[in-house]
Amino acid sequence: MNDTTLWALVLVIGIATFLIRYSFIYLVGRTGDLPPRLERALAFVPPAVFAALVVPEFVSYDGVLHVAPDQLGAGIAAALVAWYTENMFATILAGMLALWTLRFLV
Repeated sequence: MNDTTLWALVLVIGIATFLIRYSFIYLVGRTGDLPPRLERALAFVPPAVFAALVVPEFVSYDGVLHVAPDQLGAGIAAALVAWYTENMFATILAGMLALWTLRFLV
């Protein structure tokens, strides 16, 4: 694959991604409101994305839990703050503070 083909592929994929995202924004703007069932489903997107970013740090590809004690403690602290406050910023802040504190102590 030469450079021109690679850049053309990147450009086409970028345009396709933009159009998919823009179509959703356009349709919602045109209709004015989302169906209640879709709104309920979209409420689960942020926690699912956050879990998809965090869980691979605790579980390796072979399905065995490989985690350092400081990471596990920080993950538990973040999970408790997320459950109690339901605030994403507070969750990240608590997890990072717990991680730094545990790394300093351990």
